[in-house]
Amino acid sequence: MIIYGLKTCDTCRKARKALPEAQFVDIREAGLPEEVRDRAIAAFGDALVNSRSTTWRGMTEAERADAPEVQLGTHPALMKRPLIDDGGTLHLGWSAEVQRALGL
Repeated sequence: MIIYGLKTCDTCRKARKALPEAQFVDIREAGLPEEVRDRAIAAFGDALVNSRSTTWRGMTEAERADAPEVQLGTHPALMKRPLIDDGGTLHLGWSAEVQRALGL
């Protein structure tokens, strides 16, 4: 299991604490692998981009109009977090639904 997120994100910290055996990848430092990004965009579409973040509010209209893969490539912190890869199945966020799906 791999958790993609930011080490400074409180929600990611909760997920890491609940899933201590999972590998953690800080997307600000290591980036989000293209293959994972493409699968996540296919699964979640625009929901993968956090349009309520301060990063989003600081973007120009032209940047906001870019495709999600371009936005996430330029601004990795724009991704809704955490993105959890559980053996090929992707989960987005840390809702009660995600936690149930992970057996917590």
